Amino acid sequence: MMVGKGGVMAHLGTTDVVEVQRRIDAGDEFAALVLDSMAYQAAKEIGAMVVALEAEVDAIILTGGLTYSQRIVDSIKQRVDKLAPVHVFPGEDETWAMAGGALRVLRGTEEARLYK
Repeated sequence: MMVGKGGVMAHLGTTDVVEVQRRIDAGDEFAALVLDSMAYQAAKEIGAMVVALEAEVDAIILTGGLTYSQRIVDSIKQRVDKLAPVHVFPGEDETWAMAGGALRVLRGTEEARLYK
């Protein structure tokens, strides 16, 4: 459930946000509820992090496949844009970032970090 089978997939049977938006546009109220709930939860977590960081936040970055949904982006921004500027980078570039980090370690330009 934690990898690939939770979230939108668990509730709607797809991870394709374009498909989910199509359903919403066709009147699927449950699909709208799922996306709106996810946006609400994300905004709550961002707010929690602002508190944990003692309000020293330079920017809020939204990324991942769900940021292709303007509905989600607008819902999150509406709640958190008073805390810090919000920047949106749609797509799932996390894998590229991890690969880049591994390459820097292999090339010796960065030391590997151990997290315990």
